[in-house]
Amino acid sequence: MTKIGLEIHCQLTNLKSKLFCSCKANYREFEINENICPICMGLPGSLPRLNQEAVKKATMIAMALNCTTPDKIAFFRKNYFYPDLPKNFQITQLNIYGKTSIGGTGSIIVGDKKIRITRIQLEEDPGRLIYEGSSSKNLITLVDYNRAGTPLVEIVTEPDFENPKQVRDFVNILSDLLENLEVSDPGLDGAMRSDANVSIEGGNKVEIKNIGSFHDLEKAVHFEITRQESLNSRDIQIIQETRHWDDKRKITVSSRSKEEDLDYRYFLEGDIPWIIIDPKTKENLKSNMPESISSKKERYVSKYNIPTQVATVLSSDKFYSDLFEESHTEVTAKEIANIITTDLMGLIDTREKRKESKITATHLKDLADSIQSGKISRNSAKNALYEIVKTGKNLSKVMSELDLGNVSDESELLGIIKAVIFEELKAVEEAKSNPQTINYLVGKVMQKTKGKADPKLTLDLLKKQLK
Repeated sequence: MTKIGLEIHCQLTNLKSKLFCSCKANYREFEINENICPICMGLPGSLPRLNQEAVKKATMIAMALNCTTPDKIAFFRKNYFYPDLPKNFQITQLNIYGKTSIGGTGSIIVGDKKIRITRIQLEEDPGRLIYEGSSSKNLITLVDYNRAGTPLVEIVTEPDFENPKQVRDFVNILSDLLENLEVSDPGLDGAMRSDANVSIEGGNKVEIKNIGSFHDLEKAVHFEITRQESLNSRDIQIIQETRHWDDKRKITVSSRSKEEDLDYRYFLEGDIPWIIIDPKTKENLKSNMPESISSKKERYVSKYNIPTQVATVLSSDKFYSDLFEESHTEVTAKEIANIITTDLMGLIDTREKRKESKITATHLKDLADSIQSGKISRNSAKNALYEIVKTGKNLSKVMSELDLGNVSDESELLGIIKAVIFEELKAVEEAKSNPQTINYLVGKVMQKTKGKADPKLTLDLLKKQLK
């Protein structure tokens, strides 16, 4: 039996400052080693000051993952030497004096599988190592401390995953949850990282680090399972160790023997007092949390009769669900949901395309209104949407410039229909005996009008002509 557990590190990217100092949390906008101060560099005499908003955001994450939340939390020093850790210790959390981490046990459902959360802890991110050089012989390591001290939440799961797909599904769900909570933007480089612990039946646990993406996480876990099964089949002992994911070769490589908690010589952080989180604060946080993804999905289905699959896709992505919420009415909700999930998601399917897109809620509202009123066909609406995304022009201007308005004049449409009937005599005879095949003739009319014929009017006029 395969057992997989995860340790997921999520930066609280929506905060203004680092966890223990006033340096910017958004270190990405700075040149190397510009976003630093004596506190995040751990200079002698500097004292940390806890970011209260970070505690609140981390508590919200714990609540969203159905975790217990303690009445008081404590911080500890995790001692180890590494170039990207300027203090030579990391301020983090550990359940030594009871459950004092920001979140206790919880769970989240992935498909039909319940994944248990062991704990959630609030800690500071270390700096970032940059490797330069064309080969191993002249490779040099540079350190950028801009990231040091960035607020980070570590989510530790039980080894409940049985295969790499469950792992990928879980991190996707978690990513959507964090974005929906407005505590993090997981799409930013390095904002959400994961280590995996993998073991097969009868073997020791192996930790995999240095995994850069969700896609690589799935690959790394798959490779490690295969490696361990191969060793086991040859009666070779599986060593408990830490292995790194080699992104270029797509393999795991041995790094060091696995450390235990005792190796880090944890002790209570004397410069940060115990933090009390009273029931009223928890209640306020819970009441002010954004609507959950599952609640949105349920509302979309029950209130607007949106298909479950469409509602699932729409509710899970904050960018698109925000557009939907701003643009729909009860009358247009289903139409707008269809436009977003069928057409818009294909046009702006990357972070870069979203940023460049000129689409607004007003555009979607106008588009849905025009489709429902018969001013524009769905086919023409797709063409209009493409132009709107690219230019940001209003719908009426796009329709005029591209000549996308519906052909809804009866006399004009009737002339086109009569031409189709003359050209498609065999299909006409078939439609008279089998009314279901009339859609073929509707399609021919659409071809002649380049998709601009009013579908309902076309069908009505065709039926009259075939009597």
